[in-house]
Amino acid sequence: KMATEHCDAVNMDPDMEMLSDEEMEREAEGFKEQGNAFYIKKDYAEAFNYYTKAIDMCPKNASYYGNRAATLMMLCRYREALEDSQQAVRLDNSFTKGHLREGKCHLSLGNAMAASRCFQRVLEMESDNSQAQQELKNAESILEYERMAEIGFEKRDFRMVVFCMDRALESATACHRFKILKAECLALLGRYPEAQSVASDILRMDSTNADALYVRGLCLYYEDCIDKAVQFFVQALRMAPDHDKARLACRNAKALKAKKEEGNKSFKEGNFEAAYELYSEALTIDPNNIKTNAKLYCNRATVGSKLKKLEQAIEDCTKAIKLDETYIKAYLRRAQWYVRHLLKNAQLELKKSKRKDYYKVLGVDKNATEDEIKKAYRKRALLHHPDRHSGASPEVQKEEEKKFKEVGEAFSVLSDPKKKSRYDSGQDLEDDGMNMGGYSGEPGLVTPALS
Repeated sequence: KMATEHCDAVNMDPDMEMLSDEEMEREAEGFKEQGNAFYIKKDYAEAFNYYTKAIDMCPKNASYYGNRAATLMMLCRYREALEDSQQAVRLDNSFTKGHLREGKCHLSLGNAMAASRCFQRVLEMESDNSQAQQELKNAESILEYERMAEIGFEKRDFRMVVFCMDRALESATACHRFKILKAECLALLGRYPEAQSVASDILRMDSTNADALYVRGLCLYYEDCIDKAVQFFVQALRMAPDHDKARLACRNAKALKAKKEEGNKSFKEGNFEAAYELYSEALTIDPNNIKTNAKLYCNRATVGSKLKKLEQAIEDCTKAIKLDETYIKAYLRRAQWYVRHLLKNAQLELKKSKRKDYYKVLGVDKNATEDEIKKAYRKRALLHHPDRHSGASPEVQKEEEKKFKEVGEAFSVLSDPKKKSRYDSGQDLEDDGMNMGGYSGEPGLVTPALS
């Protein structure tokens, strides 16, 4: 009777069909014992084969499924192990090892809630089961790490997320979800080789994993390999049409490439104002794309130098270097424009040193108000007026007349806001507003190429 309850032969060899239930049970037990022997020797592949033979002989024996589940776990085939352990407890709900193994499979696959239920079931049957107690703590830790990681991701604290996922993966060793989240955050931290390694490992096991395809594309995207990145995003969307992150990244990649190419085209056509605007727009598309944005800043710096915005060009190079400390081109351009900027300032200062100091002529400070300039003018004009020196020697009269004219000249410049502004900035006053004192560039410098 017992054999009938436990054994129900399926797919049996024709010779086996002649065996009685009792003989089939003995045969199945023999296969199980052989499986156990191979399991002890750590030959899990052979152990799996013999447990399978035992199950084929008696497919309603819970312990056979439990043993095969244990073997599959050793082979890191947790999804198959989960199915076997679930079948074991379906056949025998009091099978403690079956519940434990089901819980450990759930835990390894990252389903901590389901794992907790399994371990609690074990503790209901055996309250002092130390293994269940420890595994329950592990499940609770994973739930806490998941919670912390979610908060960290929202705050863009990607290092915290990586830390939490590393801790969770100590127990959830086969959880693709945790590995993908870690890989995504590694990519967002600029640790592309590590992120690619994790994503590639998953794709080797499951080439259709949309999340891994997305992360692989994200690494390429952040390394400025836009075209290849788009291919991975498209593939991810083919596998999972509702993958929002892949769709957004694909859109950003295409927009970034298009805007950058438009900027390059405008630059080559000599339309520098348009190129500057296009590069500025491209920089707003995705702040996370460090390498591409570094190139955009460097390109905008090149345009800025063409528009005589040397200080801004230097600042853009500095921004590029902050994003990518290995960006040699940005260092070289910044150095070149520093030289230009310093030379321009030196030329202006030299020019200023050779011209009349109108502030000194009037005897006022450079920050003097209009009223102070007027009062100083009146005082100096009276002091050097020709009528006041009519009785002096011809030499003195000539010198005072010269000073009187200088006072008038100084007042005409410093009392006119536009002229004063141009005078203060070192510009010539005779060129009708053109910056003759500005730097026109050194001969022999080649226009830099865009990135």
